[in-house]
Amino acid sequence: MKTFYTSVVELRQQFDGTIETHPYECGWADEAVFFVELHDPEPGTRLVLQTQLSADGIRWLDEGTVVDTLGAAFARVSHFGGFLRLAGTATGQDGRPTRATVSVRLALKG
Repeated sequence: MKTFYTSVVELRQQFDGTIETHPYECGWADEAVFFVELHDPEPGTRLVLQTQLSADGIRWLDEGTVVDTLGAAFARVSHFGGFLRLAGTATGQDGRPTRATVSVRLALKG
């Protein structure tokens, strides 16, 4: 029987342009799904987030999976190290960094 766990990594957290979610230790899991939600965005606000992994929760490497959304999205990840997070930017219609309120949930199965 597999183990399943869902964690709220960020809940309605405000970011100013640059986004780095809290790292989550999940080396026990075989697979992960990030669920990303942008709350009450200004028209044209866009999130581009890169899945990152780490062996120690300090040094991060891009995994290759990207979330690119104007509202809500998910990203599936497998074959990762001990820690996962999302990092990227929120930009406005003009392409400049903008404030964004974001929730991120991480569903793990292993």
